[in-house]
Amino acid sequence: MKAEERWQARFRASRMTLPSWARQAPNRSIYRSNATGTWEVYAWDRVTGATRQVTDRPKGTAYAAIDPSGQWIYWFADTDGDEFGVWWRQPFNGGPNEPVAPDLPPGQPCGIALSTTGVAAISLASEGTFRIHLVRDGEPARLLYEHTEAAWVADMSLDGSLIAINHGEYGDFRHPALRVVQQNGETVGELYDGPTKGVVGLSFAPVVGDRRLLALHERRRRHEPLVWDPVTGEQREIWLKDAGDLDAEWYDDGRALLILRDDRARSHMHRYDLAGGVLKPIETPHGVIDEAAPRPGGHVEYSWSSASRPPVIRSTNGQFVVNPAGPPAPPSVPVEDLDVEGEGGRIHALISKPEVGVAPYPTVFLLHGGPTAHDRDAFSPEVAAWVDAGFAVVRVNYRGSTGYGSAWRDALRGDVGHIELADVAAVRQCVVDRGIADEARIVLAGTSWGGYLTLLGLGTQPDLWAAGIAAVPIACHQTSYEDEAESLRAYHRALLGGSPSEQPERYAASSPITYVDQVKSPLLILAGENDTRCPLRQIEKYVAKLAEHGREHEVYTYDAIRGSLVVSERIAQIALQLEFARKHVS
Repeated sequence: MKAEERWQARFRASRMTLPSWARQAPNRSIYRSNATGTWEVYAWDRVTGATRQVTDRPKGTAYAAIDPSGQWIYWFADTDGDEFGVWWRQPFNGGPNEPVAPDLPPGQPCGIALSTTGVAAISLASEGTFRIHLVRDGEPARLLYEHTEAAWVADMSLDGSLIAINHGEYGDFRHPALRVVQQNGETVGELYDGPTKGVVGLSFAPVVGDRRLLALHERRRRHEPLVWDPVTGEQREIWLKDAGDLDAEWYDDGRALLILRDDRARSHMHRYDLAGGVLKPIETPHGVIDEAAPRPGGHVEYSWSSASRPPVIRSTNGQFVVNPAGPPAPPSVPVEDLDVEGEGGRIHALISKPEVGVAPYPTVFLLHGGPTAHDRDAFSPEVAAWVDAGFAVVRVNYRGSTGYGSAWRDALRGDVGHIELADVAAVRQCVVDRGIADEARIVLAGTSWGGYLTLLGLGTQPDLWAAGIAAVPIACHQTSYEDEAESLRAYHRALLGGSPSEQPERYAASSPITYVDQVKSPLLILAGENDTRCPLRQIEKYVAKLAEHGREHEVYTYDAIRGSLVVSERIAQIALQLEFARKHVS
């Protein structure tokens, strides 16, 4: 298979998310898959083995849920991929679609929680306000919660009596508080640990009548599990020796927890027995687990991949659970770890080297989005495409990234953008010194926050980069704030210490448009016309400034939000980026 055919085959290969199932009907599952070329929702009956496609939308479907009884499948329907819309549902066995809350106006999705009683809690944000409504068949939606600061529903107890809400009422969306309320809105309990110590609600115990809520706290400057009874106030902290990015889930009987930890770009699973307080490792292959969930009976199903091996759905009982039809994606190369001393501490990076050519290689720095995310040893068709094209790929988990403890994540304060780029520059110098990267042929690229850092890097580090590729970037923080979705405004305020009117200097100092006159390298910008996260208007302002200063640039726009759910669109964008890089880095 030729290199071009191979990288495109990785995008076209059918992939699927880990199936989720109804708590009281565990043989009824749903998942999302790109089998048709667009990410859509599917129903799977584990008894008969039958699957069927539930949604069929031109721009794909990103959010879905199944109710605990297994009767209904819910999904969020936005307009042209703009992440602004309403929730719909369909019977598990098929039937007509119906709006979940026909009397509610559209909004940005901030979560949905479902109960065995038919009551749903729906979070939507619009017009500067975050609202949570209770919805019941045949009744008007009832407002449960409303605030101008960000909030989202975390979960609802199976009997519907308790609703867990994460909120930023105390001024820091990045470190939320956790409140549990009754259906009448009355507060049952709240956890707030003060500034810089968030408490994030995950899920109620999966047993009817059990009030315990699983959460993550940061009392020791890292995420650790907490089991809380909001009625009695009883708390049980689960101390973990190792840091890292953490997630947790209940076992089916509520007697144990599954703990999934990302550390240095790899995943580790443990079972924690609540009765004895024993933490036991669960053996899994070396790589990354995107999702994991315990099944009735005690085994765990999980979605696994590594940089060199495509994703599979496995079980700890030794079986492959289910995999999409069609040929698997071609494999790629493994990653190598690199540790570099930076001004803020040791920086961890991942390097993928091409199988053709001789070092030093033309190199692309692919910067992750977020910024509260991190690059991992997981299968990436995008990384593999660059490697097949003869480029070394460097990915940097700069300050602000998750997966390295709260202190590393929260180091992103004050000098936003410049902090991350200082770490990127340190790694760049290291790979040049080691003879991995050709100093004259290094491309800076990224999507979303990574696209923002690309624009900022080309303006503030103009001599370091031969070319830049910025997909759906933030180009002007102030203009982006004016046009973006409500949750992103809340994030901006938390990150930069207030709104643009309150912190104009910080917004300007961290905005790429401030440094546009210093850009020297050719630049490709990709922008979504309906993007509510990195809106188009602020990109157009930046492009106008580029043109005003006579800087070489290309712009590609498409009609959906960042990270398109349409496979053909993703292939078109990667092909455009590879062509641009070859043209300017030869």
